[in-house]
Amino acid sequence: MISVTRDTFRLAEVFTIARGSRTEAQVLTVRAFQDGVMGWAECVPYARYGETLDSVAAQIEGLPEGIHRQDLQDALPAGAARNAVDCALWDLAGKLTGAPVWQLAGLAKPRPQITAFTLSLDSPENMRAAAAKHAHRPLLKIKLGTPDDMPRLEAVREGAPDARIIVDANEGWTADVYSDLAPHLLRLGVQMVEQPLPAGDDAMLAEIERPLPVCADESCHDRASLPDLKGKYDMVNIKLDKTGGLTEALALRDAARAAGYQVMVGCMVGSSLAMAPAVLVAQGAEVTDLDGPLLLAEDRDHPLTFDAGGVHPASSELWG
Repeated sequence: MISVTRDTFRLAEVFTIARGSRTEAQVLTVRAFQDGVMGWAECVPYARYGETLDSVAAQIEGLPEGIHRQDLQDALPAGAARNAVDCALWDLAGKLTGAPVWQLAGLAKPRPQITAFTLSLDSPENMRAAAAKHAHRPLLKIKLGTPDDMPRLEAVREGAPDARIIVDANEGWTADVYSDLAPHLLRLGVQMVEQPLPAGDDAMLAEIERPLPVCADESCHDRASLPDLKGKYDMVNIKLDKTGGLTEALALRDAARAAGYQVMVGCMVGSSLAMAPAVLVAQGAEVTDLDGPLLLAEDRDHPLTFDAGGVHPASSELWG
């Protein structure tokens, strides 16, 4: 049996990207039951992909009773609904067998991964202050995506002179804006830029110079996305809510590497339960961005541990 409920987590601060702001994370929690054992997982429906809490819940509730994980890949498309059910079934399998999910998936034992910490879009002054507050973190991710981003870049570098920096434009630039900013990104030590142009309108990335790695986020959902990325991107951002779960995320990671792409593993803004399976995908990734719980004012019981070593694998009390 599969059940779905709604949960809301307050954010520690207002979180802003080029598409808007939020003060809370609204998620769906899926529980899968068998023989008195419960596995669970979380997804974050995303309006950018036409998802709502209602539409994703309806997809989950429409699944046949007792569906197996192998059948799920054809029963639902890539997206938040399949993600939550897939990861809940992985958790259930681990609890039924007594083996950790990483072992069931044929993976090496996971280790902590250094994760980015995201600074949301704000005024240059506020972003400088936020960068200074978090300057001790080894990797900062800056949310940008407006024609007036140069002062924000300068301000963040002033606030955190020693941190590694990556930039996420969230589809907010044009090819001309990116080309103008690219030399300054290099000058300020930015190591990667994520989705500078809108998905579906990113062909110019194959024509213009890419002086630093460009990562596909909105342009890459699952393995079917890979052919269209050729010549435009150097890295792919794998998110469970885009791939439709751990099963496809692992397959996409392997396929992307085989095709010559670097790998980033990212997240929506969710709790530790949403991050737990993504930590398995992030093993060996060039960039890990699983800071969702760090942006929350509250979290699940038995949350993930974040320390100088990065984000740690989940305890068995949480997931997996």
